[in-house]
Amino acid sequence: YTFYSKAAKIAFLISLPLLFYTLFFGVKMNEGSRWIRLPLINMTMQTSDFARLALFMYLARLISKKQDVIKDFKKGFLPVIAPVALVCALIAPANLSTALLLGASCLLLMFIGRVSTKHILMTIGIALIPILFLVSAAVIRHGKAKNDDTVVVKKSSSTLFGRVDTWIGRMESFIYGSKDDIDNDAYQTNQAKIAIAKGGVFGVGPGNSTTRDYLPQAYNDFIYAIIIEEYGLIGGAFMMFIYLVFLYRCIRIYKRCPYAFGAFLALGLSFTLAIQAVANMAVTVNLFPVTGVTLPLVSMGGTSFIFTCLAIGIILSVSRNVEQLEGKAVAEEVK
Repeated sequence: YTFYSKAAKIAFLISLPLLFYTLFFGVKMNEGSRWIRLPLINMTMQTSDFARLALFMYLARLISKKQDVIKDFKKGFLPVIAPVALVCALIAPANLSTALLLGASCLLLMFIGRVSTKHILMTIGIALIPILFLVSAAVIRHGKAKNDDTVVVKKSSSTLFGRVDTWIGRMESFIYGSKDDIDNDAYQTNQAKIAIAKGGVFGVGPGNSTTRDYLPQAYNDFIYAIIIEEYGLIGGAFMMFIYLVFLYRCIRIYKRCPYAFGAFLALGLSFTLAIQAVANMAVTVNLFPVTGVTLPLVSMGGTSFIFTCLAIGIILSVSRNVEQLEGKAVAEEVK
């Protein structure tokens, strides 16, 4: 895994122009420009997945190298937060939910990496400003629509920041709900609730889901609702248990790893996968507004699945190195 320390900076520098290109010239799908079309093979790639992997490798490298000055604002905090802010800012216009989850995972890793709590809280306060703006805009727009039935709010299209209306609409649907079939987000949430209600405790059985024929993205963003419908609350709880076991095992690797870079790398990658899983499941049960976040290793996906496997492979590489070092230590004690 030490190879990734050398490749981290190069991968991070490659990810920036890819994100910039995607933002302005990417392929538009599902109201967002998140993909680029690869030449020759004619396939699409979601650049935020590559950027997320590169960022965590680079962030783990920075935190491990700056442990002596990590509490200092200029020498420690700014060099660490700058790449995180840059990547999140490039991802946010097309995929706000991914940017927020990535930022949260990075801040959690920075907290464990001994970054000053005061600096982290300051960053969280700044990040909350746009979120509060979206909530306020959703409340104001709902109030206007309620007072005037003639008000029709249309989502803007194809402009760079046109998705602001989409975000406000999702906040509005999440806070107030909607019975309007035209509101796709509310329709998805309602269908997910129907699937969960049909599942009950034990589920209707594997392959017997009927809601999957009506629920958009049933194989992707809302796969957890179909799992609960077919396997019940027991199956849904077991799925959560699997991710918790995965996170626990990665924390054990972090504790046993003698080198800072490997420890931070394994922990950072495990955090982002666990947080992504929690966010997907929370959206399905209507605890969070609708997002485009997949369920790692379960949802159907192309580049998301590939980079998830790469992240787990890196974690296993750190684990193998730890076991080899422990094996050498035991052998020396025996001698």
